Amino acid sequence: MIYRITVLLGIGATSAYQIGMPLAGQRAVADTCLVTANSLIDVSTAAATRAGLVSMAAPAAEIPTHAAPVGDGGKKKKIFVLGGDGFCGWPTALHLSDKGHEVVIVDNLSRRKIDVELGCSSLTPIVSIEERVSTWHELTGKSIRFEYIDMATEYDKFTQMLKDEKPDTIVHFAEQRAAPYSMKTPLAKRYTIENNLGATHNVLCGIVDSGLDIHLVHLGTMGVYGYGNSGGKIPEGYIDVILPGNREKKILHPAYPGSIYHATKCLDALLFQFYQKNDQLRLTDLHQGIVWGTNTPLTAMDERLCNRFDYDGEYGTVLNRFLMQAACDIPLTVYGTGGQTRAFIHIADTCRCIELACNNPPSAGDPVEILNQVAQTARVRDVAEIVARISGATVQQVSNPRQEDAENELDVSNDKFKLLGLDPILLDSAEGLMTEVKDIANKFADRCDRSKVISKSYWNKKRADAADDAAAPQVGGERAATEVGGVYM
Repeated sequence: MIYRITVLLGIGATSAYQIGMPLAGQRAVADTCLVTANSLIDVSTAAATRAGLVSMAAPAAEIPTHAAPVGDGGKKKKIFVLGGDGFCGWPTALHLSDKGHEVVIVDNLSRRKIDVELGCSSLTPIVSIEERVSTWHELTGKSIRFEYIDMATEYDKFTQMLKDEKPDTIVHFAEQRAAPYSMKTPLAKRYTIENNLGATHNVLCGIVDSGLDIHLVHLGTMGVYGYGNSGGKIPEGYIDVILPGNREKKILHPAYPGSIYHATKCLDALLFQFYQKNDQLRLTDLHQGIVWGTNTPLTAMDERLCNRFDYDGEYGTVLNRFLMQAACDIPLTVYGTGGQTRAFIHIADTCRCIELACNNPPSAGDPVEILNQVAQTARVRDVAEIVARISGATVQQVSNPRQEDAENELDVSNDKFKLLGLDPILLDSAEGLMTEVKDIANKFADRCDRSKVISKSYWNKKRADAADDAAAPQVGGERAATEVGGVYM
């Protein structure tokens, strides 16, 4: 049966009011967490076009110094940050605390345990979570509390905590976040499914069980849409379809996961649809692009507040990995042709987007609010060329461990965050920030284990065999192994 599908390219007044913001002239501001315009190096539009970078920002404008109220007016809230010790969770927790919210981090420190499993720590040294929150209080006078809870297994403890503390908002980062790790071994695949879905369902069920009106903000991924298979601009979560008989219907965008990790995010989305329909929960799902950068001004206040810098082939995001490789005189490893187009966002903008989502909850009974949390899209090879240009590094193509198209287009709508005032940091004007990340990598280069740079997670046996046939390259003096204990990785 053939369906005629009409894709929504933006949002109208009704949708904008649903997320709590009048359309007329409303524009929130980037706060001091974002770098000033003077710290960025401009690149011409023509150069950006040649580099294959697609901007999703509003036209450049002067950033005012005080934020206009949006949504609920920036009301101070008690916010639980699940997974608040991680790469995105930690700077977000600081950002929300700095804005005056009462922040409680809930984490089982699983990312630190995976460091031990992989034998590869953050390039930046990370102190204990207890020292992190103590340092934050010492420097700012603001308090962040930490509670050790495994969200996938300790349902009763978490639900009792909800009933006792009555948070206004929950920000949910508490999922295994790396696609390569999720494909590494049968154990990693099963862990990712059990941990991610267990955590998400326990949060949803716990909110219902508590009887409280809690807004849940979930960090999802652009990977739920797939890459290049929408046939046009990817809308924000929903598409209008016309069924046989000219029947109009709005449906969730079809899922097209590319890994076990991405599959868990697709299944999360279905759970959100059910709990909104059945229990009228207020839910916001943020489909985020690849995060780059390491520190924000808040995490840079003291080395004890420093954020994670994952550089290995399993957890290192592509741009950060390139910047680390450049700092350590390792060729930039581009998978396949590098023609994969991906969405990107700076870590400071992640914090800002979470704040905007917390300030603009949907009303009870509204559909799940879905926003595409991205700044722009770019081809991987073009990103590598930017890093090579500013660093002098060489680029090396290696066999692609992933089961994916060698080349794809990606056009993404991010109208909702632009209407809420997001003015994102773009790759073509962020050489200063890239240099800063490279400098951090250079400072801690002695902590780099060069044998961990190449991913050892192969999507299937065919990909592992292809890597062997290509005589896996020497990277940093180490051959990229494709087998461990006879199991393709």
